[in-house]
Amino acid sequence: MSTIKDLEPREIWKHFYSLTRIPRPSKKEKEVIAFMKKFGEDLGLETIVDKIGNVIIKKPATPGYENRKGVVLQGHLDMVPQKNSDKKFNFEKDPIVTHIDGEWVTADGTTLGSDNGIGVAAAMAVLESKTLNHGPLEALFTVDEETGMTGAFGLKPGLLDADILINMDSEDEGELYVGCAGGIDVAARSKPGMEKTPAGMKGYKVIVKGLKGGHSGLDINLGRANANKVLFRFLMQAESDFGIRLSEASGGDLRNAIPRESYALLTLPGKKAGKFESFVKDYEKMYRQEFAETEPNLSFTCEKAKLPARVIKPRKQFKLIRALFACPNGVQRMSSSMKGLVETSTNLAIVNIKNGSFEAISLTRSSVDSAKEAIAWKIAGVFHLMGAKVKLSGDYPGWKPNMDSPILKTCQQVYKKEFGKIPEIKAIHAGLECGLLGGVYPNLDMISFGPTIRFPHSPDEKVNIQTVEKFWKFLLAILESVPEK
Repeated sequence: MSTIKDLEPREIWKHFYSLTRIPRPSKKEKEVIAFMKKFGEDLGLETIVDKIGNVIIKKPATPGYENRKGVVLQGHLDMVPQKNSDKKFNFEKDPIVTHIDGEWVTADGTTLGSDNGIGVAAAMAVLESKTLNHGPLEALFTVDEETGMTGAFGLKPGLLDADILINMDSEDEGELYVGCAGGIDVAARSKPGMEKTPAGMKGYKVIVKGLKGGHSGLDINLGRANANKVLFRFLMQAESDFGIRLSEASGGDLRNAIPRESYALLTLPGKKAGKFESFVKDYEKMYRQEFAETEPNLSFTCEKAKLPARVIKPRKQFKLIRALFACPNGVQRMSSSMKGLVETSTNLAIVNIKNGSFEAISLTRSSVDSAKEAIAWKIAGVFHLMGAKVKLSGDYPGWKPNMDSPILKTCQQVYKKEFGKIPEIKAIHAGLECGLLGGVYPNLDMISFGPTIRFPHSPDEKVNIQTVEKFWKFLLAILESVPEK
């Protein structure tokens, strides 16, 4: 097999291949919106593009299935644009290069876009088919799910008529998802104040790279290092031991990805340069031991750099470094009602210090709204102490499980019939759009399932080929088994 188009089921893979040809990073979905609009219209189906860019395609029931409950097949069009630092790639222009690696499909140094391209491709295959049996269908393709769920937030009442919603954005085959975490963004900003670099200093750049990163919800419990936390832990001791003066720093670029790389541009007294370089090597050794299992490729190095003209004022730097070191990060609490589920977490996703401006952004998630708010305000409190202005935004609700859901019971029965076992019922520590969509259309009976995807939101993202085939078979059986109204 030379390309993914040769994989089975070809109905899905051919459409996924088409999606890899179209640039579609979050907030840059113009081309894929036009592509989906043309796709629906070329099939002769009613196609709607709402004011925010969501695409809705409606397909009538096949003969004999007109009295079945209507179903919405739902996925999001955008993808997370992450790449390795040594990879030259423009997500707004270049197609994704895919590879078949044994049982998996992956990409060449970039995110693959199987989150949520496989779900979108499956809906396209159903819309295109002339042979499948199903009741009235609507496919909802939302925009900008990854950076704020803008499409789901902006969806208006009156566009959908269905009774059931099947979200295809979860990432473990054989599991049915009936709930998800809500989220809120916490952004701290300030002007820490700069002054002229003192005489007798030398410039250095400290670099953290080689981390795995990953999805800030799905992978937050894997014990992976956060590049921002690794960097500022070091800087706090370096300030104490070497009198470093910080000029700029940057780490992470997406609110929902664990940062894989970060750097700091700093100065220190020239007479301490040799000891500082040894100090950095000692820290790398310590970090490699500490994260030996989860971060085998961790790199923590320094290099001589051009002396920056200005550095942050000492007292402001003292507070800033400690605020970032103290900022909560990672799993905060596990669920007491569902074994193995993260209840509350937070990710220090983005740090930018440059030209006298400071910004830090965290994404906090929880299936308990009060816990989500508590952690968000705890982060705010840390940055308030350094004098920063803090804004909480993008608050979206979780999706509360309904164990009496009719579509859940149907899915359980169908899965057992097709594969000989009952699927696991789970909630997910990530932000599915179901919570928002259920708020706009409270009558919808919702379920989420999908194929197995690993390491989304990172260049290691991959989708399991065999599970795509099972996912497709299950989806078709569900559509044929939807009960009458």
